[in-house]
Amino acid sequence: MLRFGTAGLRGPLQDGPDGMNVDTVARATAGLARWLRDRCLGGGLIVVGRDARHGSAEFAAVTAEVLAAEGFTVLPLSRPLPTPVLAFAVRELKAVAGVQITASHNPAADNGYKVYLDGGAQLIPPADSEIEACIDAVRDPVPRTDPRAAAPSPAILSLPTGASVTDLGEELVRRYLARVAELPRRIGGPDESGDSARGAGLARNTVARNGLRIALTPMHGVGGELAVAALRAAGFTDVHAVEEQFAPDPDFPTVPFPNPEEPGAADLLLALAERIGADLAVALDPDADRCAIGVPGPDGWRMLRGDETGVLLADYVLRGAAPDALVATTIVSSRLLSALAAARGARYAETLTGFKWLARAGDGLVYAYEEAIGHCVDPAAVRDKDGISAAVAAADLVARLAVTGRGLTDVLDDYAVEFGLHTGDQVSLRLADPAAAAAVVGRLRGTPPESIAGVPVTHTDLLRARGRMRTDAVIFEGPGLRLVVRPSGTEPKLKCYIEVVQPVSDRAALPEAKRLAAQQLTEIGKFCAEL
Repeated sequence: MLRFGTAGLRGPLQDGPDGMNVDTVARATAGLARWLRDRCLGGGLIVVGRDARHGSAEFAAVTAEVLAAEGFTVLPLSRPLPTPVLAFAVRELKAVAGVQITASHNPAADNGYKVYLDGGAQLIPPADSEIEACIDAVRDPVPRTDPRAAAPSPAILSLPTGASVTDLGEELVRRYLARVAELPRRIGGPDESGDSARGAGLARNTVARNGLRIALTPMHGVGGELAVAALRAAGFTDVHAVEEQFAPDPDFPTVPFPNPEEPGAADLLLALAERIGADLAVALDPDADRCAIGVPGPDGWRMLRGDETGVLLADYVLRGAAPDALVATTIVSSRLLSALAAARGARYAETLTGFKWLARAGDGLVYAYEEAIGHCVDPAAVRDKDGISAAVAAADLVARLAVTGRGLTDVLDDYAVEFGLHTGDQVSLRLADPAAAAAVVGRLRGTPPESIAGVPVTHTDLLRARGRMRTDAVIFEGPGLRLVVRPSGTEPKLKCYIEVVQPVSDRAALPEAKRLAAQQLTEIGKFCAEL
């Protein structure tokens, strides 16, 4: 059977219990229903959403039918929508659970089944294994009932009597867009600020958002329409989309792997940004829960790494946050956020990979990110990564900086002078199956190297470490070097996360520090490629 990984069930569209198909979805839903009933949540409201992949409409319908037959009140969202909308809906409606049919940024042959619990956060242990046990206990046939018979009352959203299920879903979309559109005012703070000492150089005068030109791609996914609507509602009206990738297309014809992190995936976006003279480029993954940012530079356009965007958005959020606010990232992300948090008077937390952990990082959480371009800029509304709200926040930051003639790369250079140059890279090795990646990590665990790229290292085995979070990963650390190796939780990949730190005395020393860091990253990358 497919098992719950980092983000729920995910697998190829094929027959049998190891594939995504109607039987797998029906059994998973029946098991989820039994688990909820065992916790006295029977009859509660469950929201069901979907993306536009092959099979998603059928799988969402089966999910809703089984839940209705099990006695739950079901709100099936009537059209393909981004995953953050489903997470928002679960929290907004105080639903007992939500199910999103999506495989996020996986190849076209895959689909998935993502579960959210009350509060709108993803599953964590032991709930995942408990639900698996309930699924194992399911016996055929699985009952199914028309979910319209169990649709929620319009009173839940204070809609006029007689409103349809479709009206309920569209009202949720409107509420989500309204919340995202408020981000520049509510999180970014007022347009006028004299606080340029914090490295962001934010403008004193009113920000002219209408003058910001944005290039955008939803990567053939379902985020395009809502991303444009959210940006326009927030005041960013000059938005240009990559036409070849704007309409949802489950075959992803222009990219073999629809992940903005994959080499070449953002080429069409960067070409558009160059052609129109954009100020910012935004790439969403197909279910729009991830956001990658592209910026212009002296050598042309480039995509920022998730760690770079992460620290920029953290600083943006903290400037309007209460004292002692909490920011969080994961064990595989850059250490730069911990240094920035201390300098800004904020608390810092570190979790295992995945937003199911980051969303639960602690009280007072105002921002969380993972280096795999996942950003949560508004945890009070969406307790998961949200590419659309991240895009709005990034656009607002760029607009504020533009008033003073500065850009995101200028701010990153400020951080290098203040905290040292933190430079990272990721090496992803696609293997035959997940077991192959675990075998490589097991070999490193058994015979760890004493040095990497000429730097002496010590290692920490997170599968056996006492007093720490346990996961199948090994961390190697030495002077100015950190390497984390782990199997992917969603794909058959071995992932290597590299970070090097070079001291920087002043801006004049930056070019040499960048050269040395690039050289060291290349050497460590060669080590990873030979694992």
